[in-house]
Amino acid sequence: MSLDAKVKESPPITGPGDLTGYFRQRERPRADWKVGLEHEKIGLRAGTLEPVPFDGPGGIAEFLGGFTEYGYEPFLEEGRVIATQRTGLTVSLEPGGQIELSGRPFPDIHCVARELDRHHDKCRTIGARLGVELLATGYRPWGRPAGMPWMPKTRYTVMRPFLEARGRLATDMMSMTGSTQASFDFASERDMAEKLRTALAVQPAITALSANSPVVDGKESGWKSYRVAVWEEVDSARSGLLPFAFEPGFEEDAYRRYAEWALDVPMIFLRRDGAYLRTGGVPFRRFLAEGLDGHRATLLDWEDHLSTLFPEVRVKGVVEVRGADACDLELTRAVLALWKGLLYDQQARDWAWDAVKRFTVEERRALMIGAGREALQARTPDGRTLAQLAGTLLDAAEAGLCRQNACGDAGEDERKFLAPLRARAVSGRCPADDALEAFRRGGDRALAAHLRCA
Repeated sequence: MSLDAKVKESPPITGPGDLTGYFRQRERPRADWKVGLEHEKIGLRAGTLEPVPFDGPGGIAEFLGGFTEYGYEPFLEEGRVIATQRTGLTVSLEPGGQIELSGRPFPDIHCVARELDRHHDKCRTIGARLGVELLATGYRPWGRPAGMPWMPKTRYTVMRPFLEARGRLATDMMSMTGSTQASFDFASERDMAEKLRTALAVQPAITALSANSPVVDGKESGWKSYRVAVWEEVDSARSGLLPFAFEPGFEEDAYRRYAEWALDVPMIFLRRDGAYLRTGGVPFRRFLAEGLDGHRATLLDWEDHLSTLFPEVRVKGVVEVRGADACDLELTRAVLALWKGLLYDQQARDWAWDAVKRFTVEERRALMIGAGREALQARTPDGRTLAQLAGTLLDAAEAGLCRQNACGDAGEDERKFLAPLRARAVSGRCPADDALEAFRRGGDRALAAHLRCA
């Protein structure tokens, strides 16, 4: 979830051109493209299966406070710490106490990987002192949402009843899930359109490669990524696939079409004078035309609204891919490298799109469900397994990374990060298969040890 900046003066929206202009103003030349990472971890009281409360000794507040010894500054809301920040890097909390790293954007995966490693080293040190373990998984394996602590962040207090009224598993999404998300820049409207469309089209394969949430409330769920099942029942108006991205002419009119979709999504809140105002679910289009309780729409309102939309791939100032379960550090680096290889190279992107361009929208939706249930064993509409499709995408990404030629200190380019995903595609085993093996062999604590990342 987003960390809301303090409300500042923002220009009013004068017409639809301001909304498409918002995207146009965020175009960046290729030389300035970077990769951003968000990685979520689920906390346990060390040696138990219990979630970590916000308050008290060893609570989430104290955990976040532990970063001050590394030069981080607490971010407070109503006197309570809800995040901690240092030079563009943020460690924040999700509604159920999940710890999220929102890393600084870097030009290559080498830099992102080092920051991810440094962050987890800090988490391990703080966690060992406070008795907190962090798990990398797509869904908390024990407990139910009703028993989870709820973090004292006003944004979440407003979002919870709104989403609960529109999706049976909305509270599961907020309090129980963990993901890996990555952000990529775009240079033009066509460039954004191609990245959005291709990312949406190949997302089931990446979901299958990273599927890592097979246990729910201490039992096997029948899903390799139960997180996919959760998102199927969270406010369909603002989540899921974006069919318009596959319509003819999208590439020439992408900013307007994304804005048109967003305009018709109900607003969750409006921020004014330090308060979150409930909107009653008024679509942004109506707010723009009529106002709301005397308030008129501003560009900051539009930015807030875009941050409350949750499609499988989202556009704000960047293209954000959102479909991967949280996984261990090695696989997290690999997922970032796969996306960078595909999205930051035109030939690789064309290759990837060619592999999936013939599917219908309904076939794409069904394929995502298949990825959640069967992961790499699920079959595409043309009869391939997702493992085979993943192999094709890895070939494309490897060629793309080779052409990008971003070498680290050791002189190796980013292709080295793909090895764990290549092994998954060849074996047909996703992370959930390993998690289930640990669970069947040693029960709850064996699963916790297997998933532990800090």
